[in-house]
Parts: sequence; structure tokens; C-alpha cells
Amino acid sequence: MQKKKLGHPVAASVRERLAEALHLQAMEANPLRSDEVAMFEMFEREEWSPADRRAYIARRLKDRKGLVAAE
Repeated sequence: MQKKKLGHPVAASVRERLAEALHLQAMEANPLRSDEVAMFEMFEREEWSPADRRAYIARRLKDRKGLVAAE
């Protein structure tokens, strides 16, 4: 199955939502790091499903906790 490419209006909407989310995180004094921004851009670019996004983030958190516990 070939993934469809985001059309211009949809891509613009995605960029606007991401920019708004980044702004809200910064307002809460919790700005995203560059690797986190890249992760969300990847999700949009590759059209990941919400379930796949949650699973990926959960794995990253689990891996990070494992690294902290090992130290």
C-alpha cells in the first residue's frame, strides 16, 4: 500500500497545528527539544496513526527510564 502525500492545504494545516502546539508548550515553560520537534514532524510527514504514535512515544519513555535506572 502506497501512502498518499499530504496536499498543500492539509500540509499547511499540519504545520499550523504543530506550530501552535510548540507555542503552547513554550508558554507552559516546557518547550520541546529539537529531537522532540523532529519526532512530531516525522509523525506528520510519514502519516503515522495515533496508536502508532502513542506506542512509539511509550517505547521511548520506557527506554529512557531503563537508561536512567542503569546509571
